Amino acid sequence: MKIYHGINNFKRLDHAVVTSGTFDGVHKGHQKILKRLVEVAHKEGGESVLITFWPHPRIVLNDDPGFLKLINTIDEKQQILRSIGIDHLVMIPFTREFSNTTSEEFIQNVLVNAIGTKKLIIGYNHRFGKNREGSFENLKKDGPKYGFKVEEIPKHEIDHVGISSTIIRKALSRGDVSLARKYLGRYFTLTGIIIHGDKLGSKLGFPTANIQVEETYKLIPADGVYAVYVTLEGVTYQGMLNIGNRPTVDGHEKRIEVNIFDFDEKIYGKTVTISFVHRIRDEKKFKNIESLSQQLSADRLKAIQLLK
Repeated sequence: MKIYHGINNFKRLDHAVVTSGTFDGVHKGHQKILKRLVEVAHKEGGESVLITFWPHPRIVLNDDPGFLKLINTIDEKQQILRSIGIDHLVMIPFTREFSNTTSEEFIQNVLVNAIGTKKLIIGYNHRFGKNREGSFENLKKDGPKYGFKVEEIPKHEIDHVGISSTIIRKALSRGDVSLARKYLGRYFTLTGIIIHGDKLGSKLGFPTANIQVEETYKLIPADGVYAVYVTLEGVTYQGMLNIGNRPTVDGHEKRIEVNIFDFDEKIYGKTVTISFVHRIRDEKKFKNIESLSQQLSADRLKAIQLLK
C-alpha cells in the first residue's frame, strides 16, 4: 500500500476505484465497504484508493480537542488498511480552511482532477463537503458529468447489527472490550513504550511493566483489570493489565501496568502491544496490601482461564 500525505505527490490514475471517509476503528461495517472497493478494483483492472482525513475532522472542528478519543492511531489504521489490500491511501490534511470545501469543489478538485476517479464506492449514509452538504444523490447526479460511476453499499449490509465507531468508543469507555472486539472483528489494541515505575508490583509478587502511550488522542479503556495478550518483539504472551490510579497505595495519576505471565526480562524502552480480551473487574481500594495481593492472585487465575 502506498501512502500519500496530501494529494500533491499523488499521480493521477487511469482507473481509480475510490472511497473516502475517516474510518476510525475500521470496524466490520467499514470492512464491507473496503473489501468491496478492493474487489471492484481487481475486477475492473483498476487500483483501489482510500481518501481519508487527518487530523480527524471532529477534533479540528471542536474547540475542545479532548472531547473525542480515537479507536485507532494513524499507524494502527494504516496497518489494518494494508492487510485489507488497499493499493493507495491518500491522507488529506484536515484544517478549518479545508472544512469550507464545497461538495462540488471536492468532486472536481480531488476526485476528478487529482485522483482520476472512475468509480466511487460509498456507504449509504456518506456525507461530504462543507456542512456535509454532499450526498449519494449529489454524487449519482454529478458522476456522469465528470466521468465516474457511483456505487452505494446499502444500509442492511453495513448496519445489520448497529455497528458504528461511536458505539465502539462508548463500549471501550465503559470497559466492554468484548463488545468492541465483536464489532471490530479483532481485539482492541494499545501500543506503547515500557517505562520505569515504582517497582511496587515486584514487592507484591506481581512485577508489572508500565506502559506509556505516546498518542494523546488514543482512546484508553475504562479503569479496571483486564485479561490481555502482550506482544513484544514478535512474541505473544498472556498477561493481566490494570488501568487506574491504584487507590490502595494512594496513587494520584492514572497508569497502565501489565503483568506478563511467566516472563522475567528487562524490557525498558521497548515497544509493546496489548490486545484486550476480557475485563475481569473494576479497580477498587483494598483495606491493605495483603488483601490486594490476594486479589491479584485470583485475578491471575481468572485471566488464565479467560485466555485459554
